[in-house]
Parts: sequence; C-alpha cells; structure tokens
Amino acid sequence: MADLIALSTKVVDSGRADEPVNRTTGELSEIADGLAMVESFSHVVTWNSGDGIVCFDTSHVNTGQQVVDSIRKWSHDPFNALVYTHGHADHVGGSVAFGANAAALGHKAPRVIGHKNVQRRFDRYRYTNDWNVAINARQFGGIRGDLNSVMNDLRPASGGPRLSNFIPEDTLDTTDVVDKFASMKFGDTTVEFHHGKGETDDHLWSWFPKQKWVATGDFVIWNFPNAGNPQKVQRFPIEWAEALRAIIAKEPELLLPAHGLPIAGKERIARVLDEIASALEYLVKSTVEMMNAGETLNTIIHSVKVPEATLGKPYLRPLYDEPEFVVRGIWRQFGGWWDGAPSRLKPATDESLGLELATLAGGAEVLMARAKDLAASGDLRLACHLADFAGWAAPDEPNIHRDRAEIYETRRKSESSLMAKGIFKGASRESEAVIKAALGE
Repeated sequence: MADLIALSTKVVDSGRADEPVNRTTGELSEIADGLAMVESFSHVVTWNSGDGIVCFDTSHVNTGQQVVDSIRKWSHDPFNALVYTHGHADHVGGSVAFGANAAALGHKAPRVIGHKNVQRRFDRYRYTNDWNVAINARQFGGIRGDLNSVMNDLRPASGGPRLSNFIPEDTLDTTDVVDKFASMKFGDTTVEFHHGKGETDDHLWSWFPKQKWVATGDFVIWNFPNAGNPQKVQRFPIEWAEALRAIIAKEPELLLPAHGLPIAGKERIARVLDEIASALEYLVKSTVEMMNAGETLNTIIHSVKVPEATLGKPYLRPLYDEPEFVVRGIWRQFGGWWDGAPSRLKPATDESLGLELATLAGGAEVLMARAKDLAASGDLRLACHLADFAGWAAPDEPNIHRDRAEIYETRRKSESSLMAKGIFKGASRESEAVIKAALGE
C-alpha cells in the first residue's frame, strides 16, 4: 500500500510535485482506521462503517471491476451504500461492477445516494449519447488516441465493454435522493451530505462530524478547477468557491478527493482550499468587473490572468482545464453566448469567410504560407486562424491540409491543458482525414 498522506504532505508543504499526484493504479491504500482509497480513473473512497461498506464514487465502467477487486482484497463485507459525489460517467459507471458483485455474493443491492439532479443528468446523457461520446473522444484524444483507446488502456485484463454508451444502461440509479442537505447514520456514525454547485449542478460533499473527514468529490481535483470545459454544459466557478469556503468552515482534518491525493491536517487543508477558492473568486471578480465596464469577451480573455505563482501550485496546475476557459464560462454564466462582436451575432459561414479572405489574399496558399511563417515565429494563436481560413477556402486540397495538420500538431504540443491538447489534436485529425480521402485511403 502507498502512503498517500506522506506523499501529499511532502507535495503540499514543498509546493513541488516531482512525481504524479493523479494516479490511476487501481490499488487500494489505507488512509485511516476503516478508511481506504482506491486510486482509479476517479478514485473510490471506501469506508467500512461497521454496518457495511460505504463507497464514495465508483469510478468508470471500464475500471469499476478493478476497483471492486481491490476492495474485496481488503474486505468482504457487504456494500451498504454507494455515494455519487456527482453524475459524471467516470464517477458512476463503475456502479455496474458493484451491483454485480453484490448479486454474486448474495448480498442485498447497495443503496445509491445522490443529489436530485443526478437522474436528470443521466436522462440528458442518454438523450445526447453520441454527442457525449464524440466530445470525450476529442477531449481525451490529445494525449493518446481517442477515448476508446484511453479506456482500453485502463481496462482490466479480464476485459470489458467498449464505450458505445456514454454511461452504461445498467448504471445504478439513485435510491436515496438528497436536495440541499441530508444527514444519515451508518452504524453509530453520522454522515452529512451537502449540496454545492461547482463542476456540476448535482454535486455533494460529505462530512463526517465526529472524525472530521470530508469527501470532496471533484471540488478538489489536484488541477486547476474544471470550471470552464469548452465542450460541456455550464460550470459554476463562484458557487464552487462558496462550497470550498463552507468546507473550510467545518475545519476538516482529513480531505478525501475524487482525483489526486488525500490531504491531512486542518491548517494544510484550509490553506489548499483557500488558494483554490481565491483563484476562482479572482477570476469571477475580474471578469464581472470588466463586463460591468462594457468590455467585450475578446478583451477580457486576453486581460484576465491568474498569476504564474498560483498556477505553479501542485494542486492548481492548468493540466486539465485552464483559467482562460473558466473566464469564458463566467461570461456565459452571467452574460450569455454572444461574445460582443456584432459580426458574430449572425455570422457568415466559415467556408464563405475563408474563401473571401483567400480571394483577397491571392489564394489559400498565400494564407497558409503566412500561417506557417507565424507558427515559425511562435504566434500560434494567429497562425491557427489563418490555417483555418485556408482550410475552409480549400476544403479538399491535401497540401493545404497537410500544413494545417502540422500547425495544429505544433499547437497541441505547446499547450499544457488536456482540453486544449484534445481539441487541437482533433483539428489535426480533421485535416489528416482530408489528406487520406484525397489519396484514396
């Protein structure tokens, strides 16, 4: 078993992460008496309540069995309850394996505790299934292959289903529904369930008053908060900060996140949560002040920056989401979808705009040549604009798309966040598909 507390203490106190902090080993490590964590695609906090095992999250459908196997090496007690910290697929999909294990052992099916919006989320995921599969393939595709490949890498040796449904049809539904707050007893221990908005509108954080433990779900992810995902529904950065402030007020002594390392020590936890909350509050305050002053989104996203010293914290690095995307989310939350540029309220098609600019410039080749010069000089933002215009003007020209693919591959390599890498890799693949079609492949 790994000593996760020792590792997190070293990382937090030194301010440096010299080794991975978001690990997906599938291994169980004890954190305290009767308390363990399985590090997976999302972690599963596992507590032996004395009245059966209570698990906070279940990981993904393709890692759920691995998680259950690890737990069963630790305890054969029945699963009393599964707590969905929120309804994202990597937190609920593994419930299939938990339900199957309970049935195989002749145990009663576990209760499933979740916020009232979880089932609404499941309905939406099923309604937009193909869209969600596609955007997650793109989101995770900038690192290694598409999402199926990523999940195949995480799949246990015993195999598992390919990802055709964003969440499995037999994902366990909630049985114990929480609104704003609920308190439940497990054996002689009381656990409080608090609703807060953050990455989702269906999030719960769980508080153990006696032990002073808090299971935070994705309110702490050991990355910059995922409050601005460019392909997903609205996130709630200011409400996220409010939830963190509410957790600080409880003075927890052990923090158990769904991604990253557990953190021990009241002062250490308060410091980490305060820094995360402060970063979100700064972005909201700065963005809204500029909105109130009449600035456009274009001006705001190029003006509001989080200090590099903050982004250097091992639990605030922009390796998944990033502040620029959060600023866009704040604009959308408080200002709608229009970015303030009149021409983009009811725009021309991208293709007609690209063709018009290519005509003015002297051809798509001229636009692409300038894009390559800009990329070589390091101005990848502007280079990508021109590469897109050239690609739209010459949608079937393999040489144009070969250059476009190379520019976006360079852009991908220059980015830190997984979301940016995934989208830019997706653009590169679009052009690679044009090249293959032209060659008859």
